[in-house]
Amino acid sequence: MYQDHFRLNEMPFSIAPDPRFLFMSERHREAMAHLLYGVQSDGGIVVLTGEVGTGKTTICRSLLDQLPGNIDVAFILNPRMSVTELLQTICEEFHISVEQERPGIKTFVDALNAKLLEAHAQGRSAILIVDEAQNLDPAVLEQLRLLTNLETSTRKLLQIFLIGQPELNTLLSRPEMRQVSQRVIARYHLTHLSQSEVKAYVAHRLRVSGASPLIVPEILIKEIYRASGGVPRLINLICDRALLGAYSQGYQQITLSILRQAINEVLAADPKRFRIRAAVAVLFTLVACASVLFATQSPGAKLKRIIQIGAASTPPAVATIAAPAPASIAAPALAVSSVPPDKTVPSTNATLKWPSGMTRSDSEKFAFQSLFKLYGIGVDTQAKEAPCHQAEARGMICYAGHGGLSDLFQLDQPVLMRLSSSDGQGYSATLTALDHQTATLMVAGEVQRVTLKELANSWFGEYIVVWNAPPGFDKHIALNDRGPAVAWLRHAMETADGIPDNGSDVFDTSLAKRVRAFQLTDGIQPDGLVGPLTVIRLNVHGGKGGPRLITEKRG
Repeated sequence: MYQDHFRLNEMPFSIAPDPRFLFMSERHREAMAHLLYGVQSDGGIVVLTGEVGTGKTTICRSLLDQLPGNIDVAFILNPRMSVTELLQTICEEFHISVEQERPGIKTFVDALNAKLLEAHAQGRSAILIVDEAQNLDPAVLEQLRLLTNLETSTRKLLQIFLIGQPELNTLLSRPEMRQVSQRVIARYHLTHLSQSEVKAYVAHRLRVSGASPLIVPEILIKEIYRASGGVPRLINLICDRALLGAYSQGYQQITLSILRQAINEVLAADPKRFRIRAAVAVLFTLVACASVLFATQSPGAKLKRIIQIGAASTPPAVATIAAPAPASIAAPALAVSSVPPDKTVPSTNATLKWPSGMTRSDSEKFAFQSLFKLYGIGVDTQAKEAPCHQAEARGMICYAGHGGLSDLFQLDQPVLMRLSSSDGQGYSATLTALDHQTATLMVAGEVQRVTLKELANSWFGEYIVVWNAPPGFDKHIALNDRGPAVAWLRHAMETADGIPDNGSDVFDTSLAKRVRAFQLTDGIQPDGLVGPLTVIRLNVHGGKGGPRLITEKRG
């Protein structure tokens, strides 16, 4: 419902295990490294446990995306089944046909063994992933152990990954399960996110969906962390409900009252009781971690080495994520004001209004005068030449865009806006200042401050921004271009990413790679083309963007 309101490519806080949204905290990297170790080993069982909603299934989905093409995978999502049903499901996952009308355990195992031997002869290997493995019946778990006996003289034919909640460790610690436990070659327990990781997690998911990080102000992170306990699934549920609340009230940003209402709806419990449950969960996690450390005896040195390799080889989540929307411009490095979002800002008008006695046909003239005055440009309103053409003669270019309030937060430049009044007549005004609650506009020379909701109700979504063009700039700077515009780009990129530049005037592939990285970080379509939006953002990063729009405190 709120996707168009916030100009999102997709829902940022879906609880679906989408690998593109996987946030790789330090613990998630270690968990991935354990799984990678299992893939590279000669056989056995790998166990990954964690509390509900910590991201175990998403890590598995991400692992599948990284596996080479010579590995066949069977993924079982619901292991509540009998031994025969389990074997039948495994055969179906590996596309093994068993023609006997009423096959038994031996028939399925023989068919599986024949298929695995055939795959091994072709240089292929097989992995079985069992999610929600804490629900396995002990007899089924024992059958899985027996499947690890399928082997050649040099290696196991089937690698098994057990993914489950902490109860899985309890199940494996039973005396009758000691043979299964002895087949475990790697274990890892995934814990909750820290408060700083929650901040990075929320920003990461917003970035992937093409949204502005300012939608969820930084001052709300502590409240999100306290309510969720650092559990990613709870964070998703709370933030999703809060965005819905902001949308229903016409806000472009989540406020503290909206967030607390979302928390109450998601948790549906007394906050004190939730804190007690969170404390118990943390205690249980510590106990589970202690048991894992005690149980993990081998292969120590090799596992540690593989963990380091896996963590180093796993790319940061941002580098592997799909590009945000082309129309979106990422937010500059801003920190929202320490003033609570719900605090009423004085001297705000109830509605935007055109000043009485002024001719609306002159509104665009007034708006351009106000906009260009901020850049020290005078406009001859009597000249036949259009205002933007006058600006071009002074090295400034007009860029016409279309978006929402979140785009203006991200742009951080004054803009000319096309507005409508209650009588349906349109007019132009200049947006000169914007904070988390109000917008300040120059309307025919008169300063008016209104709420963001009122501005959203009056605005068509069209805007014009003025920007400084690089020397020799013509529409865009592209790969293999050369000249002064490329020299400017290299200097601007050096300021933006801090990477020393060779000073060449050729737009080569290494520079294109840096441009794409900058565009990804800033939320611009990462096409490697340096168009107006990329130039505007580089100007802002270099402190040459002219007057700024956002009035909140900058970090």
